[in-house]
Amino acid sequence: MLPRNFLRNLFVLFGSMLEICCSARHNVVMVIFDDLRPALGAYADPLAQTPNLDRFAKGSFQFSRAYSQQALCAPSRNSLLTSRRPDTLHLYDFYSYWRSTSGNYTTLPQYFKSQGYHSYGIGKIFHPGISSNNSDDYPLSWSVPVFHPKTERYMNSPVCPDKMGILKRNLICPVDLKTQPHKTLPDIESVNEAIHFLQKRSKAKQPYFLALGFHKPHINLRFPKEYIERFRAEDFLNYTNDKYKPYDMPKVAWNPYTDIRKRDDVKRWHTPFPYGPIKKMPSAKIRQAYYAAVSYVDDLFGKFMMEVDLKNTIVVVTSDHGWSLGEHAEWAKYSNFEVALRVPLLIRSPDFAAIQNQVIHQCTELLDIFPTLVELAHLPAIPKCQAGAAQQLTCTQGKSLLPLMKEDPIVGDKEFHALSQYPRPGKMPTQHPNSDKPKLKNIKIMGYTLRTIKFRYTLWVDFKPTNFSKDWSIIYGEELYDHRLNNLEEVNLAKWPQFNDIRLELKEKLIQAVTK
Repeated sequence: MLPRNFLRNLFVLFGSMLEICCSARHNVVMVIFDDLRPALGAYADPLAQTPNLDRFAKGSFQFSRAYSQQALCAPSRNSLLTSRRPDTLHLYDFYSYWRSTSGNYTTLPQYFKSQGYHSYGIGKIFHPGISSNNSDDYPLSWSVPVFHPKTERYMNSPVCPDKMGILKRNLICPVDLKTQPHKTLPDIESVNEAIHFLQKRSKAKQPYFLALGFHKPHINLRFPKEYIERFRAEDFLNYTNDKYKPYDMPKVAWNPYTDIRKRDDVKRWHTPFPYGPIKKMPSAKIRQAYYAAVSYVDDLFGKFMMEVDLKNTIVVVTSDHGWSLGEHAEWAKYSNFEVALRVPLLIRSPDFAAIQNQVIHQCTELLDIFPTLVELAHLPAIPKCQAGAAQQLTCTQGKSLLPLMKEDPIVGDKEFHALSQYPRPGKMPTQHPNSDKPKLKNIKIMGYTLRTIKFRYTLWVDFKPTNFSKDWSIIYGEELYDHRLNNLEEVNLAKWPQFNDIRLELKEKLIQAVTK
């Protein structure tokens, strides 16, 4: 039997080594905005007023072609946080929990927690509700319950005073904070909690993984009224020349923006269903309010970042998907177009302290964040998911971006693609069932889209929700857009004979990417 003192000394030594190990690790901060397209100065948007995000980008890796896996909150967030595609999670709506229906897959915060990190979520990280087990996946993903602002419950309540003082459920909603519940807004509460957390953890030995989820610029477009005054509606009148659905767009590709149609102010515009259009000045005012909402959360981001120790913290900034502002005469998300899928992605690490705004143009995906953060934190790398990935609880269907950040010549010569998808209940846009947000049982068509550096190719095929199978021989729509000629994806080249070879090549690549 070993002496008692020997065992005691061994435990003390082990504890000391663990403390030294943990104290030397980088902290990790992940900031997720909601429905944020790259409407930032750093992404060369001339109308943006985002000085704080632009300043952060100057010392970061900036990924110019980063894409969501599905332009809908719950599927996108669960895909990002598990590094699995929607087809693996079998989640295309808000109404299933992957651990119960697909597999007990490890999440990004759960992995860091298993490696000795204190994991804490603030605001909207997982989508609330059934898709995260009505618990934000606590206690598996988080060391303590996720913080939700007390004003979160009022986000879809009638809290927008009109000119008569009547409270409305408006889309455009600049407010005086004194008129709002608790005299504040959810994102203000979340940032205050995040700052409090950082201050509390500043002397702790245990490293932390902190996820801060902003609710804006997701609708309703509610923010302190001074932000609307930073922008002129007239500057957004000619934002896009798209007034009507492009004639060569398959009808299955159209999203009729049913969510904003339900808002009290939009109802007064009497916009025809399903194709609209929304008139010119109301369109400009929506854009004005969206940019004001972005400017609002940019200020909050700057306030938060003042408290982050960048010498010891890895920071990633992104969004769950984009948002259309009238391109193709569409609004909101719910599509496979560039504006719905492209997101900002900024990564900053103490290991690359000398970096000054290095822009990476390779196609990347939100799936890539999980393995990238793991390697940046010098933790055991996440293996690639193999065939039968349901049996692998901890693996990635993405890739680490670290080789790109290190400018590995082997990786640099390879061209990556991004794969995304969107479901539809039928060939035509409908209100019942909602073709923007179909429930699993109503899905009959799945649109898969492949983005390369030069092209976007989309194929809409038959889909069976009972067994999650697709039939590539039953096609409801095909799209091909050449970003060298038109990055707004306004001209569908799928039927142009001079693009037939590239169409067939991309079709084969897409099917291989989906079925591998």
